[in-house]
Amino acid sequence: MSVVPYKDKQGSKKEQVATMFDNISGNYDFLNHFLSLGIDIAWRKKAIRQLKDLRPKQILDIATGTGDFAIEALALKPDKVTGVDISEGMLAVGRQKMKKKGLDQKIELLSGDSEALQFEDNKFDAVIVSFGVRNFEHLEKGLADMYRVLKPGGRTVILEFSKPKSFPFKQLYHFYFKWILPKIGNTISKDQAAYTYLPESVRAFPDGQNFLEILEKVGFKNTQCKPLTLGISSIYIGTK
Repeated sequence: MSVVPYKDKQGSKKEQVATMFDNISGNYDFLNHFLSLGIDIAWRKKAIRQLKDLRPKQILDIATGTGDFAIEALALKPDKVTGVDISEGMLAVGRQKMKKKGLDQKIELLSGDSEALQFEDNKFDAVIVSFGVRNFEHLEKGLADMYRVLKPGGRTVILEFSKPKSFPFKQLYHFYFKWILPKIGNTISKDQAAYTYLPESVRAFPDGQNFLEILEKVGFKNTQCKPLTLGISSIYIGTK
């Protein structure tokens, strides 16, 4: 059974995730950086560097949210970055951010379903995702659609939370993730479910080698997993 944000409500995981992000969109950027002590910024930079040799001109950012990963992708000097997300609330914040930074000509943010992308086959040089794939309702379907819109020889780079394995960091991490993070997140975001869902979704996510096997199952080759910060998150790479 899928982990969902609102266990007492009806609706698919996709619908509930969209509602959750709409609810927390106003505080999302602040909480992202605050709860990770700003480490998430360094993670995104390192993930984008995995595409430096490819020099992609057309980049698709799945589950773009407010567009932080799309902005980071501009370091690669692409012609265009297209971001898609199911949360109109997050996109609204992102569009304001792009306009304020003068980036709305380089980055286009669109409403879209990651499992049914409205793009033709073989369109993008690179497809990137930052902390979004664990929110897919149907993981394989979403990854397969990412593969479909990627050009032959193109590359996907996925940044996602994973589960630390070494003592005592594993125990400290789980304590923070289970007890501290939800309390802070719920207090600031005013959404009691969002930051309880976060650790639950991470626990349920098939990280490490398990995720590489799913990438390979949908067609990706030369897959790699690069753990970050003692395994709190990982960069996954695959080529079409």
